[in-house]
Amino acid sequence: MDPRPPAHRLEVDGEVFEVRPSEHQQGFDVDWVSGPNAGYGFSCGVQVTASAADEVPRKAPDIEDHDLVASIRSFLRQIDPQTGYIAD
Repeated sequence: MDPRPPAHRLEVDGEVFEVRPSEHQQGFDVDWVSGPNAGYGFSCGVQVTASAADEVPRKAPDIEDHDLVASIRSFLRQIDPQTGYIAD
């Protein structure tokens, strides 16, 4: 059983993502729900806030987390609109 909390939905620039603390709690796993490729996303090393770090299990990220939103926007800028994957 996965000890992490359920994914938190986050909308960024009209795209929907599911975000949860990574398995090793060193950042987040981000799934691009509204993207063209099921299960596609990324992991990032954005640190959780001190209040979240004290909670067990970790809470879902706050929608105000500007670093997480910046990471999602960076991911979206790399996407090839033809394939829906990060461009080679």
